[in-house]
Amino acid sequence: MSPFARLDAFFAATPDPARVAFLYEQPFAHRGLHGLGLVENSRAAFDAALAAGHGIECDVQASADGVPFVIHDEELDRLTGERGEVGAQLAAVLDSVLLKGTDEHLPRLDEILGRVGGRLPLLIEIKAPGRDIKRLCHGVRRSLEGYRGKVAIMSFNPLVPAWFAANAPRIVRGLVVTEEDNRGLKGSIERTLSLWRSRAEFLAYDIRDLPSSFAARARRRGLPVLTWTVRDARQEQVAGAHADQVIYEKNA
Repeated sequence: MSPFARLDAFFAATPDPARVAFLYEQPFAHRGLHGLGLVENSRAAFDAALAAGHGIECDVQASADGVPFVIHDEELDRLTGERGEVGAQLAAVLDSVLLKGTDEHLPRLDEILGRVGGRLPLLIEIKAPGRDIKRLCHGVRRSLEGYRGKVAIMSFNPLVPAWFAANAPRIVRGLVVTEEDNRGLKGSIERTLSLWRSRAEFLAYDIRDLPSSFAARARRRGLPVLTWTVRDARQEQVAGAHADQVIYEKNA
């Protein structure tokens, strides 16, 4: 038994099973069902996921004025024809930015929530790596006010789910975890402290790290463990044995 197991129940309480049940129900398309000409985190990719009956995972970054936009990268360069940091641009400027190879503008989170309309569950990964999390967290909370669909937020940064636990407790919250370059006893301690600090109700775990004693310990206590990014049959088998649901890509 892990030396931390007895403390987990106090610092990282098991969530109400009914509250997190939707995380088990269907796979989640990573950044929408993209590939084959569909750009990640695009309206077309989200529509494809909806058509498949799958949940959607998406990423959000904040504009300079705190508006959440659906884009993975901090920089505009890879996915658009523009350059510079997303967070350095006002929302009105980002509204005019086109995704590469499409006639789609960079979507706001508000628009994607309206497009999904509660039909299928949504995972929102909040990209806020430092201590300056409030602007984006406030923006996401504002966007989710009145939204009645099944939704959860998650982040690598434990401060993000902790913020939601304190300021928007109705929203399900998770911690994204990778063990890459952080293994052994030191890594285990750091992951445990991150979980305790985050007050997360589920984990989104790197498929490359499964099986994992840390993930298994969370599952035994009733925390759902999702796993990313599942891309082939071998990884599907690993996920089936060591996780509760997949966040997947099928690009071919």
